[in-house]
Amino acid sequence: MRPLTQPETKILFEKLDKYIGENIKKLIERPDGTYCFRLHRERVYYVAEEIMKCAANTSHANLASLGVCFGKFTRNRKFMMKITALDYMAPYAKYKVWVKPGSEQSFLYGNHVLKSGLGRITDGTPRNQGVIIYSMSDTPLGFGASAMSTTDCRKCAPMSIIAFHHADLGEYIRNEDLLT
Repeated sequence: MRPLTQPETKILFEKLDKYIGENIKKLIERPDGTYCFRLHRERVYYVAEEIMKCAANTSHANLASLGVCFGKFTRNRKFMMKITALDYMAPYAKYKVWVKPGSEQSFLYGNHVLKSGLGRITDGTPRNQGVIIYSMSDTPLGFGASAMSTTDCRKCAPMSIIAFHHADLGEYIRNEDLLT
């Protein structure tokens, strides 16, 4: 377990900026304590500083996990967000997409959000921007990227893709063995 290097921090914050914007500060400086990001076995963990200090006494080989896994760095040093970060990103989301009850299951099976399944979308959502996908009852289901802007959504065909799928809560079941 080690702190992120400057390039790794930049890559992580650029990815988080797509979804939560300037609210990254609120994610780190929370009212219940200070939190930080740590790298362990190419995975980035979001952990309270108190817990991180206690874990510093544990050897690298004996430490399986620490805090909440936000994602991992690939071999090409790109950062992939994991679904485990959803609960921490959802309250600070800049852009949101709500899906109709009939389309929730389709999204949870790994499909993109279509115009026919779109319930609402945040006004002013630009194209290729990170979005958090919600059910109509405001339960976060996953996240992705907007395929078109809000104004383009109003005049597109019903089978057009509105949001590309990146991760959803169904991954807990589909990839149960791989989520560590």
